[in-house]
Amino acid sequence: MTEPYEYVPHRLLRKRVRDIASGTEGELMAVINENVSDTGIEHWTELAYIRGATGREFTTAVENVQSA
Repeated sequence: MTEPYEYVPHRLLRKRVRDIASGTEGELMAVINENVSDTGIEHWTELAYIRGATGREFTTAVENVQSA
């Protein structure tokens, strides 16, 4: 990959979801496969971007996302 990230399709995009790790609910805005390495060795992970009730977005592992 040449970019440090890539958008990934997800069935819950733009739907109300819950982050099971924190219990926070919001709208799933994007799922992005990101290189999260800070050592120079690539480490890719899929992160879910959720917009909470305050309008602020937060990230969680995509495996933590479930329909609300």
